[in-house]
Amino acid sequence: MYAIVEIAGQQFKVAKDQKVFVHRLQEKEGSKITFDNVLLLDDGKVTIGAPVIKGAAVTAKILKHLKGDKVIVFKKKRRKGYKVKNGHRQYLSEIQIDSIVASGAKKAVAKKEEPKKETPKATTKKEAAPKTAAKKAPAKKTETVDLSKKTVAELKEMAKAKGIEGLSSMKKADLIAALSK
Repeated sequence: MYAIVEIAGQQFKVAKDQKVFVHRLQEKEGSKITFDNVLLLDDGKVTIGAPVIKGAAVTAKILKHLKGDKVIVFKKKRRKGYKVKNGHRQYLSEIQIDSIVASGAKKAVAKKEEPKKETPKATTKKEAAPKTAAKKAPAKKTETVDLSKKTVAELKEMAKAKGIEGLSSMKKADLIAALSK
């Protein structure tokens, strides 16, 4: 019996008691984990999912977390003087497949499907429309400025912009009256 299962974004062909190196998993060493994304199952007859087989699951135990072998990445463009040497070590988890279940894993599948609710998307679309309308409305209105809170220097600058003459002799009250016309 074997299964093709999606683990950490990759597809693996697994069988019972097989050890597999996968991308680093978040769970601790020694913990058991269940994978619900079973794409193909062969237990005498082949079952293919569309895209996954409902109720099928693969349980595994995390043996250890480790780093893979060093990989050297060397880039060169000839006759250009361009050479770059980089390297990295991939973080991996070693897991051992405990069992492959063809049915009976409906509880785990139901738990994964709960966070996939479309109601938050609908509320964000409804909320987005009034916000855009609210942003457009103030731009069309003219703002009224309280001239009594402005300083004399600010009032004189505003009067210069409007082209009012004789600013040096005007007092604050006269500037407010001239600007409000």
